Amino acid sequence: MKIGNWAGFVLATAIAAFGAARAADTGPIAVQKPSVGERMDVARLAIANKDWKKALAELGIAVREEPRNADIHNLLGYSYRKQANPNLPKAFEHYNTAIRLDARHKGAHEYIGEAYLMDKKPQEAEKHLAALEKICGNTSCEEYADLARAIAQYKANK
Repeated sequence: MKIGNWAGFVLATAIAAFGAARAADTGPIAVQKPSVGERMDVARLAIANKDWKKALAELGIAVREEPRNADIHNLLGYSYRKQANPNLPKAFEHYNTAIRLDARHKGAHEYIGEAYLMDKKPQEAEKHLAALEKICGNTSCEEYADLARAIAQYKANK
C-alpha cells in the first residue's frame, strides 16, 4: 500500500471509530466557553504583547457578558487608547463607564488622565490626579505617581 493510500486508510478508520464511539454516547459533546475571567486573562496577555485586536475582541465578548464590570471597561479604554491609531472617543467612553461603575477605580483614573494628556487637556488630567490623591490617601500610590510623572513630562515638553 502506498503512503497516500495508507494515510487515507488511517484517516477513514479514525473517522469510523470516532463515529462509532460518538453513536454510543447518549449526549452532545459539552464545549465549555471561556469564563469572563479567562477572557480577561487572554486580553491581558494580548495587551502585554500589544495585540490590540485580540485584546479588544476578548474584552468585547467579556463586556457583553458582564457590562457592569469596571475592570473590563478600564481595559477596553486602555486598549482603544494604546493601539497604533488611538480611538480616544471610545477610550473615554470606557474609562468614564469604569469610573461611573467604581468611582474609586485607581487604574481608570490614571489612564483617563493619560488619555486627557493625549487629547491636550492637562487640566482634566489634573482633576483625575487630585481624585487619585483622595482615593489613595496620599501621593505615593503607583497610579498617582505614574499620572503625576506623565503630567510633569507633558508640561516639560510644552
